[in-house]
Amino acid sequence: MGGVELSGVLLLVGAMTLLLLVCYGSWTAGRLDRLHHRVATARARLETELSRRSALVAELAGSGALDPASSLLLLDAAHRARTATEDEREQCESALTRAIAATGTDVQPWSGELTAAVRRVQLARRFHNDIVVSTRNLRRRRLVTWFRLAGHAPMPATIELEDGS
Repeated sequence: MGGVELSGVLLLVGAMTLLLLVCYGSWTAGRLDRLHHRVATARARLETELSRRSALVAELAGSGALDPASSLLLLDAAHRARTATEDEREQCESALTRAIAATGTDVQPWSGELTAAVRRVQLARRFHNDIVVSTRNLRRRRLVTWFRLAGHAPMPATIELEDGS
């Protein structure tokens, strides 16, 4: 009789352990899905802010408020940032940041708008990279890799560019 009770207890403990493992796996997979969605949303927001910044810089360059050399430098950098391929994007956006800093774009009323646009890019990039780091840390856990809880989603990458910060 004692052996039957012991095997019943072991079976119950095994079933509870399996249930906890399945619940944890389900919760972790859902969390990963939400993190991947947040990465995509943050990436889209960063792309929007980068586009707004390059549009503002192009508008400033064409306004006549700057000297011709500064206008040409900014217009070229903004155009390259807008038309860059995925592989060139970080370099072109960094070049635009350097061009903004080099031209001393503190022309009124543009300085406030440009400062705000640069700040929004900085914040969007930091927010994106923070979410990417959280996602990558979760994806590196053993349980996630053993049971392939991330599915076929690619490993997210941080965006490394000079943004004036």
